[in-house]
Amino acid sequence: MERNVVLIALFAALIAALGLLPKFTLASGIPITAQSMGIMLCGTVLGARRGALAVVLFLVLVAAGLPLLAGGRGGLGVFTTPWAGFLFGFPVAAFVGGLVMEKWKSGNTTIVAGVAAIVGGIGALYLVAVPYYMVMKPAGLSEALITAMAPFMPGDLIKAVITGAITGALYKARPSSVLSRA
Repeated sequence: MERNVVLIALFAALIAALGLLPKFTLASGIPITAQSMGIMLCGTVLGARRGALAVVLFLVLVAAGLPLLAGGRGGLGVFTTPWAGFLFGFPVAAFVGGLVMEKWKSGNTTIVAGVAAIVGGIGALYLVAVPYYMVMKPAGLSEALITAMAPFMPGDLIKAVITGAITGALYKARPSSVLSRA
């Protein structure tokens, strides 16, 4: 139990720390950061339940006003924008990515983790973020896909590959530390 609490807090801190890396801001004003890679790592390393809890802890801290999002943003206001669908999708993404890791026990861990990061950290995330954007903007599907999804795809795919490599290396070095494979 104590180990789980420590790991959940540690991965919430990892998500925050990845938001400190230099960002690239799109014309739409939304920054592309490494934070979504932290969400992917929560799922691939911690598994579905613990990974989602780490993300929920991170979001609670953001809601409490801590400036943990990229660019030093925090507070309840960040949950009211058309882009908040990404925030609401983060726990879903970690959960789905972790679930893929937990269910797909055979195969190369690096490849499985990369696929899990794509399915959860990209697929599940955008299944929440795009419809949310459409409702809050309001926008049609094509506008939402062009604005809220397409610009992020190349970076997200790179982050998924890196997530797979990190998870695979961690599993090779210390198999017991990748809880999604336990």
